[in-house]
Amino acid sequence: MTSLLRRLVGPSCSSSRCLGVILRETHGRTSLQLPRDGARLLAGGGRPLTAYSRAQSRGQHTEAAEPVEVDLRRLEGEDDGIVEVLMSRLKARNALGHVFVSQMRELVSTLSHDAAVRVVVFRSSVPGVFCAGADLKERALMNNAESDLFVHGLRTLMDQIASLPMPTIAAMDGVALGGGLELALACDLRTAGKRVGGQTALEMGLVNRAVEQNQTGDAAYREALSLAREILPQGPIAVRMAKESMNRGVEVDIGSAMAIERMCYARVIPTRDRQEGMAAFIEKRPPRYTGE
Repeated sequence: MTSLLRRLVGPSCSSSRCLGVILRETHGRTSLQLPRDGARLLAGGGRPLTAYSRAQSRGQHTEAAEPVEVDLRRLEGEDDGIVEVLMSRLKARNALGHVFVSQMRELVSTLSHDAAVRVVVFRSSVPGVFCAGADLKERALMNNAESDLFVHGLRTLMDQIASLPMPTIAAMDGVALGGGLELALACDLRTAGKRVGGQTALEMGLVNRAVEQNQTGDAAYREALSLAREILPQGPIAVRMAKESMNRGVEVDIGSAMAIERMCYARVIPTRDRQEGMAAFIEKRPPRYTGE
C-alpha cells in the first residue's frame, strides 16, 4: 500500500509532506485532461455545482455577515468526492488576514470529519495569485501579544491542512509568498503554471508538476483536477491509511515505520472495499469502492 504512494508525480519533492501518486502514472502525459461532465471550470464558464458553500449555508442571515473570503465547492457527477477550497479575497490578493484564516480553519475542520471527501484541491479565484502571505496592514495594527497569538493560529491552520486524512493538492496558478507558500507546502501535492516560476519550483522540489500556463490562467488547477481524478477512483480508506503511514513513518526509524504501516493496513483488512478490490481483480472488472 505505502509503496504505491511513493511514486511521486514528476521529480522527487524535498518536503516530507509530499504524497506520491496513489496509483498509475500517466505514461509521460503532458497534455491536460479536460473537465468531465461533473465539473465546469471557472475560466470562460460556470463554476461546478456544489452541495455546500459558506454563503448558501447562511441562508437569510447574510446581511451583517462577514464577507466570504474562503469557500468550499463540491464537484458532482463523475467527480463526486473531489472538493475545492476556493480562496477569493480579491482586493487583498488572498492575504492571510483574520477573516480569511478564520474561514479557512472552519472549512478545513469540517473537511477533516467528512468521510465523503476523497480529494481536496486548494485553489485561488484571484488572477495571478495563489496567496500573498501575511496581511501586513492588519499585522501593523496588532500589538506584540496579538501578533504572537495570530501567528500561532496560522501555524495551527497549516497543521490542520497537513493533517487532513485525504490527499490534498495545491493548484498554484499564481504567486505564493511567505505564508502562502507555507500553505501550499502543507498540501500533499502541488501543481504550478510555468509562467509563475513553476519550472524553478519543480527543479527545487517545491512542486510535483509544472505545466505551461494557458490563456485563461488556470493550467495548474486543470492539472490538479487531473491528479484528483487519478486518486478519486481508488479505495478511500486505503488511500487515507497510506497517507497516514507515510506522514507518520517518515519521522521515525525504519522499524517503527514498518510497525506504523502494519497498524494502518490492519485498519484496511476488515473493510468491504478490500474484499471488493480482490473480487474486482478476479472478475476482471473495475472496482466499485464505497468507503466501507
